[in-house]
Amino acid sequence: MRTYAFQTFYIPSGSMEPTLQIGDRIVVNKLAVTFGTINVGDIVVFKAPPAENCGEPVTDLVKRVIGIPGDSLKSEGNTIYLENLSLNQPWHALDETWTHTEPLGGAITPITLQANQYFMMGDNHSDSCDSRMWGPVPRSDIIGKAFVRIWPLSRIGFL
Repeated sequence: MRTYAFQTFYIPSGSMEPTLQIGDRIVVNKLAVTFGTINVGDIVVFKAPPAENCGEPVTDLVKRVIGIPGDSLKSEGNTIYLENLSLNQPWHALDETWTHTEPLGGAITPITLQANQYFMMGDNHSDSCDSRMWGPVPRSDIIGKAFVRIWPLSRIGFL
């Protein structure tokens, strides 16, 4: 089961606060990536980029997808902008319907995502080492989608 379907992960940092707290344990659905789609707003676990230089080395990271293949991204002030011409979506502000913290922190340098590339950011925008620092993440590095918090018991629930 752990190899192909579901796996638990521990949250070691505050980069996804307030959504995920330090010490939370989550379950990741690997089949959702293998057989499904990855969408803006999904929380995913992926292999840490080799150039990840944001503190202590880690094997896996947990972040939110804010850009999918074909998207162009940029930021101005605290606003993230997306454009996807293949989906007939002109430049528009990203509607962050999930809980997150401002200010944005580091800017998003304009980028267009190629096939199988995803842009990741932590919900704690100003305290997250993410795609703004090390670039897009290839789909092949995405392990699975987080879908439930199982620890602590007081915060158990679907994400």
